[in-house]
Amino acid sequence: MSLISVQNLSVRYGANTVLQHVSLDLFRGEIVTIVGPNGSGKTSLLRAIIGAATPASGTVTRQPGLKIGYVPQKLHIDPTLPMTVSRFMQLTDRVARAACKEALEAAGVPDLLKRQMSQLSGGQFQRVLLARALINQPDVLLLDEATQGLDQPGSASFYRQIETVRRETGCAVLMISHELHVVMSASDRVVCLNGHICCQGAPAVVASAPEYRALFGTGTGGALALYRHDHDHDHSHDHLHDHAHDHDHAHSHEAAQ
Repeated sequence: MSLISVQNLSVRYGANTVLQHVSLDLFRGEIVTIVGPNGSGKTSLLRAIIGAATPASGTVTRQPGLKIGYVPQKLHIDPTLPMTVSRFMQLTDRVARAACKEALEAAGVPDLLKRQMSQLSGGQFQRVLLARALINQPDVLLLDEATQGLDQPGSASFYRQIETVRRETGCAVLMISHELHVVMSASDRVVCLNGHICCQGAPAVVASAPEYRALFGTGTGGALALYRHDHDHDHSHDHLHDHAHDHDHAHSHEAAQ
């Protein structure tokens, strides 16, 4: 049984239809990544799933009692505001210190509890946002381009942590990413969106689909080599990292224009 089922979903803002006839099921324990150019409806789909956008037609069905954790693209905190990580973790809900520490450990940053939020690096800040999403032990983790602004090693490290979270908790992960090289290394299934679902399936299948190549070009050879590298831990492919990033980022940028 799926945790979340999206059936024939359409979303409109005024006269503008941003999503049309989208159907998608998310199952426990899988990592699904949504890719697509700017304006393709990726964030609108996430908003519909969490109930922040009203469907013009179609349905979004969540399993009863489903707990969802959300990691935003970015969050601005006034750097002059004194706030420890511990305080930030308890802003909306009073949770035990032990639960905060456990969530930070799950996010890979166990020693940040007493640090000031203003002193965190970009990567540490995103890990704290991840910890906050994990604190209530969600069934589904949603990430909206959660590594935007991080460098390539930081992004890869973050998504390896997501794989660890999935493995240790069994939660499902649905994420939006513009980083095609990372998508290929971190996903069980890729959904290519451009107002509708163009294609979906295993990363290798989607990367060879004509619809995917029409949006992102053919620069996926390096990405798929990186996919094999990450899963086989074969460091002889290290030279492919920069090639995959540069080639795929260029195609992603062109598609967004």
